[in-house]
Parts: sequence; structure tokens; C-alpha cells
Amino acid sequence: MLGRDLVAHLAQRHEVVEVDLDMDVTDRAAVLERVRAERPDAIIHCAAWTDVDGAEEHEEAAQAVNADGAGNVAVAAAELGVPMVYPSTDYVFAGTAGRPYGEHDPVAPLSAYGRTKLAGEREAARQHPEGLRVARTAWLYGAAGRNFVDTMRRLGAERDELTVVHDQEGCPTWTRELAPALEALIDLPPGVYHTAGGGSVTWADFARAIFEETGTDCAVVSITTEQLGRPAPRPACSALVSHREDAPRLRHWREALRDYLRETG
Repeated sequence: MLGRDLVAHLAQRHEVVEVDLDMDVTDRAAVLERVRAERPDAIIHCAAWTDVDGAEEHEEAAQAVNADGAGNVAVAAAELGVPMVYPSTDYVFAGTAGRPYGEHDPVAPLSAYGRTKLAGEREAARQHPEGLRVARTAWLYGAAGRNFVDTMRRLGAERDELTVVHDQEGCPTWTRELAPALEALIDLPPGVYHTAGGGSVTWADFARAIFEETGTDCAVVSITTEQLGRPAPRPACSALVSHREDAPRLRHWREALRDYLRETG
């Protein structure tokens, strides 16, 4: 989902080499061979294990992709001396601060997914300390993949009522708006950046906003995360904010949602 919007954006201004499942990021030799052959000017590493609940059951496999894979790509980027941008997640935080998290707030992931993405940040930084840009983002949706917005739109058209959790708060982020922010990081100093949609909202209120914007007559019944009963723990409030003056800023989540819904019909 993110990769497709990113390639579409970058292809308008750069020569882009797309690397998909034909290269195993957990195989360092394969990564080095491919990067040496292409010799890019920058690498944006979007490959990840993103199944949050699946990672809880298969943490070792998620670790291989999210941590070891990121480290392998960082080794290749360091060998060429080129910038590497690594999208990470709000799930590196515990969600107990009661306010949005900035780049320098302490991390304390609750889930295997959060732990493996944080391990990826650290391993990539260890391998390429002078060239890594970490882009923490959250709650992605986009036209090229399954996402909460499209699921709510589909279910809302089929049902009169939906139950949605109200005790998780975060920053919905349209992948098409994230793409230029990731590009901008290539030319910014190494470090950690928070690059998520502006503002924050709960899942339940996000669903209500989707129905309001689409004129869908579907009631949202609020439930707790405990009632939902998912395997992986989620942070209660993992909203992100950037305290860096040079960080790219994304629009407020509601404005982006409105445009996404208008474009995707």
C-alpha cells in the first residue's frame, strides 16, 4: 500500500527501482548483491512484517523481517554511503503518557510488532549511523491495500450498526501524503522523525467521521480493546507529534480523509 503510492510519487521526479518479494530482505547476501547492482542514490526501506496479531504468535519471524531485514538494508546503504529512510511505527510507544509522543520520548513497546520495529530502528542505526532517517508513522490507509477506511465504508453500506473500539487513539495517515514526506527525509539530517497525519482520533470516532463524510447511515457502538479481544496489546494513546523544526508536516487527518474518500469514490 505505502510502496505503491511512494513509487507513483517518486517516479514523477526520479528514476525509481522497485524491489518487491523477488528479494528476501532477511538474506544479507541477496540484499547486498541487488543494491550493488542498482547503485541507488538513496534507499527507502518499506518492507516489513505488518501483521500485528500475527507477530504476537510469530515474533521470531517478525524479528527476522523487521529487525534483521532492516539491518541488512542498512549495511548495503552504508557500503554505498547513501541515505536510508526507514518507516517505523507509533507502536514503539506504550501509549500511557496521556499526550502525543515526540521524537525524544522514551520508547516502551507493548507488542511483538512494536518490539521488532524498534529493534529494526536500532539495528539500522547501528549499521548506518550517519545515514539513517527513521520515519515513525501510524494508522496507514491508501487505495492500494486493505485498510480501516475502506473496511468501514464497505461494512457501513451493508449494516445499520458497527462496533468499534474507543479506547485507542492515534493519527490516521494517508499513504499518498506520507510519500512526499519520506522523499523529503532523504535530504534532511539523519535521525528520528515523526511523520503521521496531523491531529489524533479514536478508532470509533474515525469510523464516525468516515460515515459522516460519505453520508452513510450506520451507527457506531463504542467498545473497549478488551472487549474486542485481539491477541496483541495495543497502546491506548500513541498519537505522534514532531518537535523537530525541519520535519515534514502532514495535513490534519480529517482533511486528508475527505480528499481520499472523494478520490476513491
